[in-house]
Amino acid sequence: MRAEQYLAPETLGQLLPFELRARMIVEGVMSGMHRSPYQGLAVEFAEHRQYAPGDSIRQIDWKVFARTDKLYVKRYVQETNLDVLVMVDRSSSMRYGTLDVKKGWGGTDASRGTGKWTKFDHATATAAAVGYMCLHQGDRVGLALFDEEVRVQVKRSSQRDQWRAIVGALSTGPVNGRAQIGRSIDQMMARVTNRALFVIVSDFLMPIDELRPAIARLAHRGHDAMLVQTLDRAELRFDFDSPARFEGLEGGDAIETDPRAVRAAYLALLREHVDAVDRLARSFGADALVCDTHESVGPVLAEVLDRRMSFTGRRGG
Repeated sequence: MRAEQYLAPETLGQLLPFELRARMIVEGVMSGMHRSPYQGLAVEFAEHRQYAPGDSIRQIDWKVFARTDKLYVKRYVQETNLDVLVMVDRSSSMRYGTLDVKKGWGGTDASRGTGKWTKFDHATATAAAVGYMCLHQGDRVGLALFDEEVRVQVKRSSQRDQWRAIVGALSTGPVNGRAQIGRSIDQMMARVTNRALFVIVSDFLMPIDELRPAIARLAHRGHDAMLVQTLDRAELRFDFDSPARFEGLEGGDAIETDPRAVRAAYLALLREHVDAVDRLARSFGADALVCDTHESVGPVLAEVLDRRMSFTGRRGG
């Protein structure tokens, strides 16, 4: 299993300058790149405060005392690892794709046999990129593949072989069923005792009322979230020219229609849905981004990472 089968060199170049920072303050005490709310003797100096009875004299800054004749103690902000959970939708709708498989691609159940670069293949590339970047910066990364429920899980780890385990899970196993995102998120939250960043990769072609309670529960538990909406270019543009039969990959009746007659209405409904996902994410302090499967993973992820770094920078971490 070669890295270049799942990560293009240009993608790595676009992402590695960034840190994947959580908007919330991370819990933990391990050595990493993210600030912790717990104060004590640690790596990064935060500020001085006036000495109070009961403070350890070892924390007194004697240099400040020599200059001011007043007692001040040092306060620190510990650095900590970020726990990242990447959840990838492997339901039937993710099997759709219109682009030929990229040369050298390692392959998934969705693309084998068809030779098409599907939404699931793009989700796999996204998950591989996020996992690689987080492991590169010393964070713990875990993976969950879901349809009606979580079917496959790779436990969180920062070990060297974790990326191989993640890609191995993504590249094997069926892609079918109907997505039950609320149930799947609840299953993962039940297995997480600390705050974490949930990166959810899906087409999110589901009623907003199914998605809203799940994201609300994530926020209520103190978790951060990124919603990566992965859509094929044909879904985004609906540039079909001839009468055709359209079938739902997760049920529903087939429809025969002239796509030119319904294109405007379809695109308006799709834009309304994409905007609703974005508003929902922002209402809970999360990020949402849309990925066109015909475009590289790197630039879109780099844009949201740059935005997150700017946000955390303004808040002091």
